[in-house]
Parts: sequence; structure tokens; C-alpha cells
Amino acid sequence: MGKIEAIAERVASGEGLTLIDIELKGGRSNPLLRVYIDKPGGVSHADCALVSEQMSAILDVEDAFPGSYLLEVSSPGLDRKLVKPREYAYFAGRRARVVLREPVADRKVFEGRLAGFEEGRVKLDLDNEGIAEVELSNILKAKLLPEL
Repeated sequence: MGKIEAIAERVASGEGLTLIDIELKGGRSNPLLRVYIDKPGGVSHADCALVSEQMSAILDVEDAFPGSYLLEVSSPGLDRKLVKPREYAYFAGRRARVVLREPVADRKVFEGRLAGFEEGRVKLDLDNEGIAEVELSNILKAKLLPEL
């Protein structure tokens, strides 16, 4: 997956986009390679098509993904799940809901604006309650909240 991620990163950054994540779904007979990209102001259909065309060509030439596969390129979405540390930093300023494995200050659910990621800890601005910091390892699930 490292070689595929490097290709996706190279293509996305070459087009002024940010690689958010890569997922591999499905079985051996019908693998789906899903690539999430973003940019300030959002991603267009044309952005996705351009990255898809370039990645397909490079993956085929470099034989980075043996056999047949389906490539899907899309935006992260308004209610994207947050998994990797870099996602918490990238989406700083966006509203998120974080559910913890173990309570912190007698709470297992926090909603607020992402305020960064440092030393394994996610920072959340809880509006009038100040900043909460939670260990990434204590997060059961987290996702962005749509804003209108």
C-alpha cells in the first residue's frame, strides 16, 4: 500500500490537491481502491476525474497493483470519519463528534471544533467549555459534522 499511497500523493500534490486517505475494499476477485482528495473550497468532479486518469495510468505502467481493480476517487465528504492523525490536523477548524472508549471528565462524547493534533492527542474546542484534549488511542470513533 505504501507504493500506491506515494503515487496518489504525487498525483494529488501535482494538481494542487491534498491526499486525505486511501482504502482498499473488497476481495481478491474484485478489489476496490478508494482514494480521497481535498482542496480549499472543495473538490470538483473534474478534479476526481483528473486524479483517477493519472493514477490509473501510473498504476498500470508501474504495475503497482497487480491484477484488475476498480479505482474510485472522491472528496472526503461532509461527514467523513476521522481515523489517521493527519486527518485531525488537516480538518482543524471543522466541527467534529468524538466518541471515546473510556470517559474523560465523566464524558464519552465530545462535539466541537477540531483544534489540532499534537503528541498523540486530539484537541477539540468545545465552544464555551474551553479546549479538551483526548488521546488518539482512546477514540472509539470520530467524524466530521456537516455545517450549513
